[in-house]
Amino acid sequence: MDIIISNSSEQPIYEQITAQIKAQILSGELAAGEMLPSMRKLALELHISLITTKRAYGELEEQGFIETCAGKGCFVKAQNAQLVREEHLKQIEGLFGQALDRAKLSGITLPELREMLELLWEERGQQ
Repeated sequence: MDIIISNSSEQPIYEQITAQIKAQILSGELAAGEMLPSMRKLALELHISLITTKRAYGELEEQGFIETCAGKGCFVKAQNAQLVREEHLKQIEGLFGQALDRAKLSGITLPELREMLELLWEERGQQ
């Protein structure tokens, strides 16, 4: 499991960890049932506080991405297809928001955006 922490990021370290583990789970890089490094081991590897890794794992468990088995460790939880879909929708909404902000700055209209999206959709064979 590769996690890269950026000290120059405005995003808190626990959120960076949470986002990267979540992305690895959603992409299938981390499979259901796979054991995550212990909180202590991850803290040592990343040179961060144990409290930070505990908070990241807590967020992931709360969101349904991992589960903790007492005395055994933390494991990737089998993903509910609806949960995965909702997470992807949330990410897409964020990307659309960024695209809309840039379009407004550039004076691009909604019909032009629709046309662009339709062309890209067809180009990738999604019809």
